[in-house]
Formats: sequence, C-alpha cells, structure tokens
Amino acid sequence: MASFFTQLRLAADVADFQLPERFQLQFRAPAPATREGEEAGAESNEYQRPVIIHRAVLGSLERMIAILTENFAGKWPFWLSPRQVMVVPVTGVVFGYAESVRKQLHDAGFYADVDVSGDTLNKKIRKAELSQCNFICVVGAEEQDEGSVNVRCRDDVGTKAKGQTIPVAAFVKQLDAIKASKTLQSQLSN
Repeated sequence: MASFFTQLRLAADVADFQLPERFQLQFRAPAPATREGEEAGAESNEYQRPVIIHRAVLGSLERMIAILTENFAGKWPFWLSPRQVMVVPVTGVVFGYAESVRKQLHDAGFYADVDVSGDTLNKKIRKAELSQCNFICVVGAEEQDEGSVNVRCRDDVGTKAKGQTIPVAAFVKQLDAIKASKTLQSQLSN
C-alpha cells in the first residue's frame, strides 16, 4: 500500500513479440509428431519466431525505492536508514572523543557521522533532526569522562531534552538489537 492507500504493483511479466521480429530472431523447432504413437523430436528445417518474456520481480529498483521513500516519508527505519547516528560534540574540546565514538559505531557496522562544524549546539542538533537521523548522540566533557553518550531518539519524543547518559558499549548493544529486530520504530530499551 502506498501512503495514499492505493494498491501498488511492482512485479511485471511481459510477453514481447516485437523484439524477436525486429532482431530477426529464429530457432529451429523439433518436428511435430505426424501420427499417434510417433515421437516428436526430430529436427525440422522449419524456423520459428520466438517470444521474449521480460520478467521484473521488483519492477524497477528506482520505482521500489520511490515507493519506500513515499511510504516512510523519509523517516527510514533504523536497519534501512542511510543516516543512523549523528554524533554532536558540545564544544571543540571533545572533537576527539566524538570521533572515537563515531569510529566505535562504524566498527560495529553502523552508519555514523560527526558534526564538527562551527555551528551552535542547537543548530547542530536541528540539522541532524532535519536530516532524519535515527539517533543523535550529544557528547561533552561529562560524557567523555564517563565513556558514554547522551542519546536523543527521532522516534521517541521523551528523549528530546538532556537525558541520562548511556555507556557507548551498551548503546552499541541496543543498536544491534534494534537492527536485528528490523522494527519500524527506533526506540532504545530502558
């Protein structure tokens, strides 16, 4: 179903009679049986025109992606998202720690990025929200000392303000669980 409750068809099987004619394709078919009890199979000198069958199980890849994009309205589920985690450092002092968090997430198999621009913290968070990142990890001196991240989840309104910090290793385990479950909602377990 599409966003507007319309039935969609992705698969297609098409019998093509024009291309074999255009390319002058022919094949030699076995001779038909002439009497009852005789076997068919001897080659005849008659050439026949084939029919080409085009089969597209998913339709076109572009069409399928367009339907998924419309269905999710750009808010991809975590396991399918091209922007899974954005690490946002509070100040330039913790850029190194932010990069190490990104590397840990990347090494665990997740798409993660760091915003090291000169923008204010609120602007960095807003940019990550607008780009539909599933999780925004805000890191500062406190998180660096604890080896943790302060996580904001796109699908959980309750995590928009500063919440409690989560150790990076525990965060990675929770992300693994979300990815394995292939759920449509990206929410951390408490």
